[in-house]
Amino acid sequence: MQFMCLIYNAEDNGPQPGTEEFGPYMQGYMDFTEEVREAGKLLGGEALQPVSTATTVSVRGGKTEVVDGPFAETKEQLGGFYILDCKDLDEALAYAAKIPDAAYGRVEVRPVMIFD
Repeated sequence: MQFMCLIYNAEDNGPQPGTEEFGPYMQGYMDFTEEVREAGKLLGGEALQPVSTATTVSVRGGKTEVVDGPFAETKEQLGGFYILDCKDLDEALAYAAKIPDAAYGRVEVRPVMIFD
């Protein structure tokens, strides 16, 4: 069963580039990625550019509206994701708890809907 782990955090929360903590933090991501890859669980995943690069599109009444920035008005923003192939939700939650940003922000785990 596929699960998407959506990684949310405030951009100024957690280890920042140029600090002593940033190297181990990024190593945590490399270690996690290698763990899920070697376990045959990794289907995909990427980090996202900062929210300042986001553009949001909506269509209302046939009119397209484009605005800069993310849709959600919150400090925590989507910063990246993993798609994992896990036997069940419990396994997906166990892997999500190992994602480094789980210690600073939040990781939302959601089953992927598969259309056959």
